[in-house]
Amino acid sequence: MTDHPQPAPVPGADSPADAEAPVRALDSIPAIEVISRAAVMLMSAAAEKLGLADEDPEASPHRDLDEARRLIQALAGLITESAEYLGPHAAPLRDGLQSLQRAFRESSAIPDEPGKGPGEHLTGPVR
Repeated sequence: MTDHPQPAPVPGADSPADAEAPVRALDSIPAIEVISRAAVMLMSAAAEKLGLADEDPEASPHRDLDEARRLIQALAGLITESAEYLGPHAAPLRDGLQSLQRAFRESSAIPDEPGKGPGEHLTGPVR
């Protein structure tokens, strides 16, 4: 037994050196790609929390509007604050954000007032 904790194994890694490779590779990934990946992860998680992956979103066992609100808020902040760096990626990410904001409004039993929904103080009202 060692005094230093070992890194958790990475699925598909054949050796300890391979397990550490993804961490070392981060330094070679451009910032815009990291931002884009983070935005896509937030979008996917918000869609899951809205139940959009299921045939009947309202009956989805994954549906959690409180969690969806937090994810959409974080996504709005990320996209808004990094818009100048996103270049051609900005428009599709904004479209995805607006779709999630609309889906949130439609999913809410008592929808927020325009401009008061998740991220709308950053993006403006979504209708």
